[in-house]
Amino acid sequence: MLTGALAALAAALCWTLASSLWRRLPTSLSAGQLNLLKNGLAVLLILPLTAGRPWQASAASLLMLVGSGVLGIAAGDSLYFAALRRLGTRRTLTLDAGGPAVTAVAGMVWLAEVPQALQWLGLALITAALVLVGVQSPVDQAECPTGEQRLGVLMALGALLCGSGGALLSRAALRAGGLDPLQSALVRLLAAAVVLLPLLRRLPLGPSGPRPLQRRWPLGLLATLLGTTAGIALQQAALQRLPGGLAVALLATAPVMALPLARWEGDRPGWQGWLAALLALLGVSCVVV
Repeated sequence: MLTGALAALAAALCWTLASSLWRRLPTSLSAGQLNLLKNGLAVLLILPLTAGRPWQASAASLLMLVGSGVLGIAAGDSLYFAALRRLGTRRTLTLDAGGPAVTAVAGMVWLAEVPQALQWLGLALITAALVLVGVQSPVDQAECPTGEQRLGVLMALGALLCGSGGALLSRAALRAGGLDPLQSALVRLLAAAVVLLPLLRRLPLGPSGPRPLQRRWPLGLLATLLGTTAGIALQQAALQRLPGGLAVALLATAPVMALPLARWEGDRPGWQGWLAALLALLGVSCVVV
């Protein structure tokens, strides 16, 4: 349990830093194209680490991991990137903190993991934090109009549902055994990359428009290392050792970690932002007791 909890918190920190880096990356690529590139890069990084390891997973486990990759990474991360551009790191991560409620309810139905009374209170607090951020006024309407911000909220909620479904499928596959966290992460990333492969033909072959003043590849590489490689491997380790709802609840501490980064993005959390982060933190504390 302790190892799983530490892995989940480390994954949350990796995703917070990676989200801030993706937000700052100057690019004309769509969210899906950016997702394809980071998944392909992550596969190249993880593949050597899994070489020579025995693969003993059943066909059912592999199918669940493939479905988890398609739903949670291909669809979920594409929606997440689109929301990140419209809402910023803090608001997107706080909306994503509603994942524990969705995962816990689904886990109760399909995996017989019934939360206790205090854990239900924690899930309610996390959901309240989600609602608070959802109704929060836009920070900079000149940069992103109200309509775009509302679309960003819908995309973040879509990413939440896809991510929770992917986590549930991954949890079910890991419970069956046969694969370690890195192997399961590789299967998920490969499945996501294959689904997004048609977007490859729409990638620009040459530079379009003026070159940015700073090189972009170091930011993209670092964000991929933190969020996609280390983050997903740590997430798989947490899902292997903790019930789905508890694991996703610890992963949902990212909004609290994002508060110190808000000023770098020109984001002013205000009392609503701080209250939402506090409610999310209290909710997570109740869930993991």
